[in-house]
Amino acid sequence: MNHTDSSLLELRHLEARVEDLVATIQQLREENRALRHGHESLASERAALLNRNEQARTRVEAMIGRLKTLEHGA
Repeated sequence: MNHTDSSLLELRHLEARVEDLVATIQQLREENRALRHGHESLASERAALLNRNEQARTRVEAMIGRLKTLEHGA
């Protein structure tokens, strides 16, 4: 194998490595996009659940207040 063949082989190896890296980058970008979307969905769901929890807490506190009023009025 002469110098030219060796250089050509190295170049092909480097090209293959670059192609692998480009494919990996594309895959990671897609995974990152999917993870960001999932994170946004979970954050939205969490906000909705916190809101529902606050509403339930307010209703329970109101019921407790009414029960205490009934208890003291009876």
